[in-house]
Amino acid sequence: MSEIQDAYEKIGADYNDVVRRLTSEALVVRFAGKFLQDNSFENLRTALANNDVNGAFLASHTLKGIAQNMGFSNLFEPSNALAEFLRPIPETAAGSEELFAAVEAEYNKTTEAIRAAL
Repeated sequence: MSEIQDAYEKIGADYNDVVRRLTSEALVVRFAGKFLQDNSFENLRTALANNDVNGAFLASHTLKGIAQNMGFSNLFEPSNALAEFLRPIPETAAGSEELFAAVEAEYNKTTEAIRAAL
C-alpha cells in the first residue's frame, strides 16, 4: 500500500474511487499537495471570527467542493453541513460553532494524514 493510499485509509476515504476519477496516483499526490496549500479553511476560520457570514458561506462551500473532488468524505460531510447552515446567509454566524468544530476536527485529521504521506 502506498503512503497516499494509507493516508486515505486513515481518514476513512475511498482511495480507489479518487484514483479512478483522477486517473493516476501521481495526480492524487499532486492534488493532495495542492489541498495543503489551499486557503479555504483559513478563510472560513477568519470569516467566522469576523462574523462575515457571506465569506464564511463561500469558504465553506469551496472547502466542501475540494473535499468532494479529493474524495475526503470525512471532511465533505461536516463542511457541507456548515455550508447548508450558512446558505441562507443569516444575520450572524451564531449557532455555527459546533458545525465549525466538526469541520476543524476533520480538516486537521485530513491534513495530518496527507502531510505524513507526502
